[in-house]
Amino acid sequence: MSFSSKLRTLGLGLVLLIAAWLLVIDPVKAQDQAQIELGARLFAENCAVCHGETGEGRVGATLDKDWPSIRPDLRLRSTIVNGISGTPMVPWGQATGGPLSDQEIDALVAYILTWESGGTRIIGPTPTFAPRPVITSIPNVDGDPNQGAQLFDQNCTVCHGPDGQGRIGAALAKNFSSIRPDLAVKSTISNGIAGSPMPAWSQAKGGPLTEQEINHLTAYVLSLAENPVVFEQPAQPDTSLQPSWLRGWGGILLAVLLFGLIVGFALWIQTRDKASPPDS
Repeated sequence: MSFSSKLRTLGLGLVLLIAAWLLVIDPVKAQDQAQIELGARLFAENCAVCHGETGEGRVGATLDKDWPSIRPDLRLRSTIVNGISGTPMVPWGQATGGPLSDQEIDALVAYILTWESGGTRIIGPTPTFAPRPVITSIPNVDGDPNQGAQLFDQNCTVCHGPDGQGRIGAALAKNFSSIRPDLAVKSTISNGIAGSPMPAWSQAKGGPLTEQEINHLTAYVLSLAENPVVFEQPAQPDTSLQPSWLRGWGGILLAVLLFGLIVGFALWIQTRDKASPPDS
């Protein structure tokens, strides 16, 4: 075989090798991209409420950073699957009681690590929520439950479910056993519960919500109860139809006079019966 023939054969082999490599690598890239897009959607739906839209941190840790680990993917995966005991980071893996499959967790890990590599940032679609029916305000409870419903969708449904039925957080659609459940609910939202998945949401405690927003949330959570408690003020006697002179000493004197008349009438009946001759 001549040198030129060998050269052509070698060139053809290189072309075929490159074509084969492209056939293998392009589907892998497409698969990786699809996984990252899935992770972006899952992050927006489940993680952004605590960690921020781009991992900047909110009531949860900052994720937009370099991960000091030989295998950051394994470290991230373990944290998502198992959570961190005593913190707001709960287990998300189905094997540990959470809602996410292994495939979904792998997608989340791949997406979060794109921030470390400095790649093109993908922001998942913001979750949309169906309009809720108008909610009647609870008397003597500060806050508008209708505004509270919007805040609940934006901040609470991820953990507590869209109707407060519970997901990875406690069920809220219940009657709270407290003399003043409004104060108990507000305190829990504001301050969180130490050593539990419930973080503090009040701005005074480092959270994102104002006091008025927490009032709205409190009103909405109380409206989820099967039999919402109505906080009634002590009933005041209706004196609008009473003559003014009956509201003071006049009323007391009238009561004494009536009592005397009743006693006198009873004594007269008794005296008359004694004076009457017996029947023959």
